[in-house]
Amino acid sequence: MTEQSKNSSESIRRAREIITDYRGPEIRIMEVCGTHTHEIFRQGIRHLLPPGLRLISGPGCPVCVTPAGFIDEAVWLAGEQGVTICTFGDLVRVPGSRGSLATARSEGASIQVVYTPLDAVSYAKHHPEKEVAFLSVGFETTTPASCLAVKRAEKLRLGNFTLLTANKTMDQAYLAMADSADAYLYPGHVCAITGTAPLKHLAARGISGIVAGFTATEILTALAVIAKKRKEGSPFFANCYPRVVAEDGNPAAKKLVHHYMEPCDAEWRGLGIMQKSGMRLKPDYAAFDARKKFSIPKMTGRTNPACRCGEVLQGKCLPKDCPIFASACTPEHPIGACMVSHEGTCSAFYQYADIT
Repeated sequence: MTEQSKNSSESIRRAREIITDYRGPEIRIMEVCGTHTHEIFRQGIRHLLPPGLRLISGPGCPVCVTPAGFIDEAVWLAGEQGVTICTFGDLVRVPGSRGSLATARSEGASIQVVYTPLDAVSYAKHHPEKEVAFLSVGFETTTPASCLAVKRAEKLRLGNFTLLTANKTMDQAYLAMADSADAYLYPGHVCAITGTAPLKHLAARGISGIVAGFTATEILTALAVIAKKRKEGSPFFANCYPRVVAEDGNPAAKKLVHHYMEPCDAEWRGLGIMQKSGMRLKPDYAAFDARKKFSIPKMTGRTNPACRCGEVLQGKCLPKDCPIFASACTPEHPIGACMVSHEGTCSAFYQYADIT
């Protein structure tokens, strides 16, 4: 066994010891990242937790928090304007008010699944006769790629490429959910872009949290640090993912986003409209803004009243508390966005139902 392996084994052993020996007051720990939710299940970490450490899944799945009204806008573009929609696969089956993009495709709309925003630019370049809109959904992690797509389209002088934006930033969500958790398990990939400075400011405002990676060792270490620091009584912050997350994050990515986008009010499924929690293209790039180019009418989306996805995203209930979970709502026939996305909480609880 190498020295590195010995250190890793010792770290896991010590973290497990701290966690399993915890006997203090209940600590509500919110993982706001869907990848954390799935990895915690997959690694069997929930089985290690004593009653005093309670995990709550929060609004960290970008597809899940995207409101129904956004899907309605995309369906309108495809159906009423004949725009080819380029999107990540998860969004195709998310229900809007009157159906999903999959429904629109079955009715003749042009829906193309792509892997990156640049794929959508390439599609627009090779199909100059078509209007192409990329559905720009995600947090700080994916927003730079959408900006890079606009930069590429601008360089190629494409007049047939636009973004329909639903990009969001996590800061306001952390503030909005602060009363629902005693500490956050911060998403390592988001923090790799933003850096740790914003999270230190949150700690100064009384909001605790730990940046965590995605391996079993990294997640266990972060949970152990939360258990230790919570006992000390003061708001805290620590970076348990230093191999990826630096204090200043990714300056190049932040500079790119700042050049092309600006903050705006945004609607989150379950949380409503939060001020300055979204990102939209600046006026200088209005030619690439689908809402402006096609004069999309204001749409107020409606969700199935039986679906409790909004409450799941707020940590107010578990998926199994929803009356349609695993019965009417399944991954094959999703009624709520949390069951569609591979990062969704309902998807995780369904997939790992035998260990919940």
